[in-house]
Amino acid sequence: MGQYTILVVDDDHDILTIIKDNLELDGYEVFTATFGKDAISIFKKESIDLLILDLTLPDMDGIQICRAIRTNSHVPIIMLTAKDGLSDKVLGLESGADDYIVKPFDYLELAARIKARLRRSRSYLLADEVLEVGNLRLNPERREVEVNGGRVLLTKKQFDILSLLFKHAGKVLSRDTIKQEIWPGQTLYKWSRTLDVHIQHLRAKLEKNPEQPQYILTVPGVGYMLSDSDSV
Repeated sequence: MGQYTILVVDDDHDILTIIKDNLELDGYEVFTATFGKDAISIFKKESIDLLILDLTLPDMDGIQICRAIRTNSHVPIIMLTAKDGLSDKVLGLESGADDYIVKPFDYLELAARIKARLRRSRSYLLADEVLEVGNLRLNPERREVEVNGGRVLLTKKQFDILSLLFKHAGKVLSRDTIKQEIWPGQTLYKWSRTLDVHIQHLRAKLEKNPEQPQYILTVPGVGYMLSDSDSV
């Protein structure tokens, strides 16, 4: 586990110390920051495998930091927040965070979330097969997508959803199945339209005519599927 490097960002020194000490006992290399600007600076200089990010900081909020990092990185982000309102959770996840945990929390719960996110992140890196459907290509190892030979920039969640559809090309996946895979254990998405919004954004980037999609198809009353036809 020592090969993993984690950046912890929180302006509460007690929480920061507790998390840092426990992570180091678990074998992680740990960097810490109490200000957003310092966190971004460390992230740019070091090879960070996972980010633990407080929602509220003295100079900027975690949402701003998360969005800044998501412009060029898919590193797993776990958001820490003292707020447990639905809107705060959704905002954090929509900004690019992969998970959230509400203060106060038990370190064992945080440790379990960290292991799950690192395991999922590593599984993508180990998948080196380039997948193709028609003129659509997905490289899991490099997390790259091309349409008609041109690179398409996707957000982390968009890539994860497309990757899942690719792995099950030609098979219909229910909305619940996709949500459980992309947002595991996060029941706040059970009745949310967030998935449908992500699908709309994917179609806008990938389809020649998003209103008449050829790749990502809707199966009414069930969910979505990626066409496995070579004619698309």
